Amino acid sequence: MGDYTAWIGREEARQDVLTESVLTRWCAMLDRDVPADRTAPQGLHWCLCTPDAPTAGLGPDGHPKRDASLLSLLPPLALERRMWAAGAAEFLAPISSGATIERRSRVLSITEKQGGTGPLIFVELAHETFAGAMLAVRETQTLVYRDAPPAGSPPAPPPLGEGRFDPLGWDAVREVVPGTPLLFRYSALTFNSHRIHYDHPYATGAEGYRGLVVHGPLIATLLLDLARRLQGSETALSKFSFRAVSPAVADERLHLALRREDGALVLAAHAADGRQVMAAKGTLTA
Repeated sequence: MGDYTAWIGREEARQDVLTESVLTRWCAMLDRDVPADRTAPQGLHWCLCTPDAPTAGLGPDGHPKRDASLLSLLPPLALERRMWAAGAAEFLAPISSGATIERRSRVLSITEKQGGTGPLIFVELAHETFAGAMLAVRETQTLVYRDAPPAGSPPAPPPLGEGRFDPLGWDAVREVVPGTPLLFRYSALTFNSHRIHYDHPYATGAEGYRGLVVHGPLIATLLLDLARRLQGSETALSKFSFRAVSPAVADERLHLALRREDGALVLAAHAADGRQVMAAKGTLTA
């Protein structure tokens, strides 16, 4: 589909500040109190150093347009539909309110594959988030790009079935219903204008979803918050990885689940009928 060699190894750096207002709004989004010591909850770094393309620079899906210039971290890929497919983070140091932030990003790979629904392009990025001079988060992010669904394709995910989520085998389970106000707040905090999260006609008509799509990193954030609730610590995990399995639809119940296994945590999100939405793993902070 294209030669993306010139983009491998391309880097960019963005700066930000974790303000008290951002910390307060993040906690309000999650219906929780602000930590007394003003330590950022794990996952909040995803709303720092976000892309700041002007509105006129957005593409049809709401993401910043990509071009062949040296200023574009990503190339103009042949496929337009974008999803955050997976991520893995190491939490190396806490981030506190007032910290100056720098995120350094680098393109690790761009790989073309043939999936069951057509061609796919996987982009792997490396991010390092610094709080002051200290490296706070080291992570990799996997994006997947694909074609629009053919006309007449059934909506994704399929309608809820007759099955039920089984809580047996899990140490902790929490039910949440990610409604449209939650999606709006997460989009606002992360400056994410991807239309599948707020534009119902676009999400269902142009991209073939059954409804508004819950952000993958928002589900990951809810799993991180479940670990925090269980451990009673803002720095509950030293490592966390997740993989999107199936889309989650706004205003439908999600079951967040966690269990301890061989000194680590296994985490998951399931739809009301038991369909798995996300798989995740965590390493407890020593």
